[in-house]
Amino acid sequence: MPDIVHRPNPEDLLAVVQAEEQRAHRGRLKIFLGYCAGVGKTYAMLEAARQKREEGVQVLVGWVDTHGRIETQAMLEGLEVLPRRARSYREVELEELDLDQILELKPQLVLVDELAHTNVPGSRHRKRWQDVEELLKAGIDVYTTLNIQHLESLNDVVAQITRVKVRETLPDRVLDEADEIKLIDLPPEELLQRLKEGKVYIPTQARYAAENFFGPGKLAALRELVMRRAAERVDFQMRAHMQLMAIAGPWPASERLLVCVGPSPFSERLIRATRRLATQLKASWEALYVESPESSLTDVDREQLESNLILAESLGARTVRLSGSSLVATTLEYARGQNVTKVVMGRSDRTPWWTRSISDRLIEESGDIDVVVISRGPGAAALVRPRSPAVTAWRSYALALTLVALVTGLGELVDPFLEITNLVMFYLLGVVLTALVAGRGPAALS
Repeated sequence: MPDIVHRPNPEDLLAVVQAEEQRAHRGRLKIFLGYCAGVGKTYAMLEAARQKREEGVQVLVGWVDTHGRIETQAMLEGLEVLPRRARSYREVELEELDLDQILELKPQLVLVDELAHTNVPGSRHRKRWQDVEELLKAGIDVYTTLNIQHLESLNDVVAQITRVKVRETLPDRVLDEADEIKLIDLPPEELLQRLKEGKVYIPTQARYAAENFFGPGKLAALRELVMRRAAERVDFQMRAHMQLMAIAGPWPASERLLVCVGPSPFSERLIRATRRLATQLKASWEALYVESPESSLTDVDREQLESNLILAESLGARTVRLSGSSLVATTLEYARGQNVTKVVMGRSDRTPWWTRSISDRLIEESGDIDVVVISRGPGAAALVRPRSPAVTAWRSYALALTLVALVTGLGELVDPFLEITNLVMFYLLGVVLTALVAGRGPAALS
């Protein structure tokens, strides 16, 4: 059997070509990312800039805050430092990045520290990241630094961890659109030692920081936060590459869970079980609802579905709604596209013996994707919304009449070859099957 050739999606190829065209005349952005002040972001940025200068790249220091650190100040020696621009605000002289001078000099690489900084009122841009965007549009490469607590999406999380509300934030897209991110890490114990030695802040600031922001538990939480954010970006880049190259997933570089939900109250149990599993595996997870074009939900069903999806979001999942004629095919197509490693679903209701359940089909067709089937458990049957008695009875009696018709047709075909007493056995078989599948009333009818 010939090997299947996976071809890249033409739309993905077009998107890549358009992105490359946009980047052709745009500078490259490299962000040195850390979880807290003092981990060494500025030092690492200067070290990388000195290496670029040795390679023949024209480097300009647009703005660097050394915070009085001697080792950081020493890294500036030999680099061209741009004089800061003085701005007056409320009769106070303040210094700011000289954006116009950088654009006029147009170096190959410029260093701009503290990406989330708020500019002096009256500046061309309110935020420094907006200055950086203008430099990138001018074709100038930029090295910059950023702490994880300045991301807008994590502002409330950081406030909950540190009890400090960070005022200077920037949109997540700035980090997402960066060409390169370098994670600067330092164990909390070493950072606290640096703080005691006065290598992070001056003594008065160091005491305040140690009492508020620099608790060991807080630093550990922030450190995990920045590592997870960096891992999400790497995961996104990997999935983009897989989609572009039409690579059939999943690549199990990290666990990624997907739970199938619906309008059943049982989905609540699935969502909570997936949340516990994701926590154990330290994995990201999503909740997926696939709506069939033929399906029609009652108001009660839709209310339950919305409640299930809201629960998933409150527990940290990303919710996705898709439309497809086949729940199995749509789920697996999405799972492979998102590099999902495990699909979680509930055990299907008992189905007729001649058909396969949805969970069985998902397991058979999942390939390299693991399928976790959650049982309803003791007393869980009460969570299942009962079917309408009228619909159930109508289908059962229709099945009984259909089986009788099929047996009659079969009898007509074999009548020339069998005695009448043998033909009766076919009808008895039909009655037995009806009783097993549809129940007593339809069996009596047949």
